[in-house]
Amino acid sequence: MSEGYCVKCKAKKEMQDAKEVKMKNGRKAMKGKCPDCGTSLFRIMGK
Repeated sequence: MSEGYCVKCKAKKEMQDAKEVKMKNGRKAMKGKCPDCGTSLFRIMGK
């Protein structure tokens, strides 16, 4: 699982329903939801 920063909870959380996406510039990223509040989490990965 991937970890991301939740701006509502102000803490790092494990992403729920994490999916790998590709950004417009070609870089990979992980997109998911905060398990506590449901806010979208986003983490940019390497190429």
